[in-house]
Amino acid sequence: MEEITNILLHTIQRINAYLSDYILIILLIGTGLFYTFETKFIQIRCFHEGIKKVFIKPNIKKKENKGLTSFQSLMTSIAAQVGTGNIIGACGAILLGGPGAIFWMWVIAFFGMATIYAEAVLAQETREILKDGTILGGPVYYIKKAFNNNFGKFLAGFFSVSLILALGFMGTMVQSNSIAETSSAAFNIPAWLIGLLVAATAAFIFIGGINRVTSVTEKLVPLMAILYLLLGIIVLIFNFKDIPEAVGMIFKYAFQPQAIIGGSFSYALKESVSQGVKRGLFSNEAGMGSTPHAHALANVSQPHDQGVVAMIGAFIDTFVVLTMTALVAIVTLYAGNGPLADGVIDEGISKSNMITIAFSEIFGDTMGSIFVAICLLFFAFSSIIGWNVFVKINVQYLFGKKAIPTYSTLTVLFIFVGSLFPNDLVWELADMFNNFMVIPNIMALIALSGIVINAANTGKK
Repeated sequence: MEEITNILLHTIQRINAYLSDYILIILLIGTGLFYTFETKFIQIRCFHEGIKKVFIKPNIKKKENKGLTSFQSLMTSIAAQVGTGNIIGACGAILLGGPGAIFWMWVIAFFGMATIYAEAVLAQETREILKDGTILGGPVYYIKKAFNNNFGKFLAGFFSVSLILALGFMGTMVQSNSIAETSSAAFNIPAWLIGLLVAATAAFIFIGGINRVTSVTEKLVPLMAILYLLLGIIVLIFNFKDIPEAVGMIFKYAFQPQAIIGGSFSYALKESVSQGVKRGLFSNEAGMGSTPHAHALANVSQPHDQGVVAMIGAFIDTFVVLTMTALVAIVTLYAGNGPLADGVIDEGISKSNMITIAFSEIFGDTMGSIFVAICLLFFAFSSIIGWNVFVKINVQYLFGKKAIPTYSTLTVLFIFVGSLFPNDLVWELADMFNNFMVIPNIMALIALSGIVINAANTGKK
């Protein structure tokens, strides 16, 4: 069994390497650049507008559907975005690509804010409202609009299947695996028991439908973000003298990665950029086609309104939460002659325990492990319940509403199994299906660019 697992792991790693090293870099950065210039840098000129619209109640005279407020949609979106990618994913990028990988994650996120604006606008433009007021929206609907033929149906189906596997099954396994690893180490509880508790709690929330999910996310997301940022700030205060060096390392090793991770310049640069793109995608999900499902549910006056709100989600995810992880890790483990300053990775340091070691430098081994376990529990669990909303829309699209209970049962099972599954294989499988989602989604974004550009330039349909 171990031999089969290793063969499968190496095969998937090759597929992911080709996709993330070449295809995704071109698609994600290219699309982000395209929309950044075509919308006249909307992520800058409409940033303040997005902040205001998050907290201002939209001018909707009558709520005639089962949609959400703009804030609820954003919290559901952030719940999905802010997960293990912001902690374990960021640490993995730093370990493999050096501190400079964070710079490339910033680049992806900056241009990704324009991409995610486009996704939200198109999700609003193409959403469907059923007779009972239920709203269905997301990439499958704008993919079909972009390619109104059998090819469009194929692309929409391919996207839906990829999303169900990526988020509904493999993604939940990644999240539950991370919860089980950190919680088991911090609280000395068997991983299977943690997996069982997480699966049972998720099942309770899933049964309550979209109202229960949004009720949880709009309270959980602000709480978990504030808690994590406060803990991070404490670490930075204790290491304030090393912060300039840590920030400098991010920029220095973005362009001189061979100096920290070894190998030739071309190899090191490719590794740094690749890790930044791959983990950046898993973190903020811009261009992947997941968050548009949440933004389609928002009751707003016009698509542009939710588009600018969606940009704020990507900003919070990467430039706030993920950056805090990066600074805490680099300032404690790299800067100031830290244990990883020369780029040599100790056997006891991995992407799974790197941030725990960083927090333990200040809080001690026990409290550091507990803090990280609690934060990761919040982050990972919020992703699980946010993704559930997205996947259900695609399950209904492919198989009808009656298939949703079957899916919910299966995903609860995968949550439990994920707590016991090998970590590396789970991550690689999640990456592969995430990568597959990008291709049809980006094709539709480019095909329907006229709608997005008009919304960005006029604020109207």
